[in-house]
Amino acid sequence: MNKRYAILILVFLISYTAFAATRQESVLRDGFVLAGVDGKPTKGEDNEQWLFEFDSDLSDDQSRVCAGASLELLPSSTLEKMATDMGDRTTTSYRLWGKVTKYKGKNFIYPIYFLPLSKVAKTKQATPEQSQQQQPQLTINEPDDALAIPQEIIAKLKTQKTFRPEQLQKGLELKQDCILPERTGFITEKDGKLVFELDALGKNVQKISFQLLPCQVLEHLQQTQSAEPDPVRFKIAGIVTKYKGENYLLPQRAIRAYSHENFGR
Repeated sequence: MNKRYAILILVFLISYTAFAATRQESVLRDGFVLAGVDGKPTKGEDNEQWLFEFDSDLSDDQSRVCAGASLELLPSSTLEKMATDMGDRTTTSYRLWGKVTKYKGKNFIYPIYFLPLSKVAKTKQATPEQSQQQQPQLTINEPDDALAIPQEIIAKLKTQKTFRPEQLQKGLELKQDCILPERTGFITEKDGKLVFELDALGKNVQKISFQLLPCQVLEHLQQTQSAEPDPVRFKIAGIVTKYKGENYLLPQRAIRAYSHENFGR
């Protein structure tokens, strides 16, 4: 009888261990798309970072993040708009679209679009200009909700503009995320942060730089640079965004560029 109980306890422990293993959080793959996940943004310990806490499990078919877990939101124009919107809401529940990045074994979220899942705390009388700028209300959290991706996101992706760094020299304010075509430059460190500094190629022009957002491409760039004693010239394409007055770059593609000894450095 004691042997039977011992076998039952052993079977229970093995089953529980297997169940716990399936629930264990792991790292999602870089580039995994968040197609409308529900959760709530929260402030990090340093009161500077923003985290997004998931209401339900999230899986990319290989790895899983459990409900209640949080991933850091990367600085972006969308995050700045969300932070502003939270001040007008009764609760901070949102449906989020974005892209997951992976950097040194840790996941981050680059937010692209969001929808509030709560009502505005106070009704304010909108001016005629504000009424024209208001977006049409979308049906959310409905059983027959047919919008997997809102049309606003599709339109935004189709009309996403190409960013020319020369625009910064002219004082043009970046109002939305843009695509940076392949530009040549160097990865440097300023004030403890990694930045991508565009190569002037011998021209006497102002140097333009972007703070780099963590992702797998950045990790590969750092590995390439660490293997070389001199600064490596890279050709990088990515997404340019702005947060609290600072320009950021999420690199999407990068290759090593060679000067063929035509230019110094």
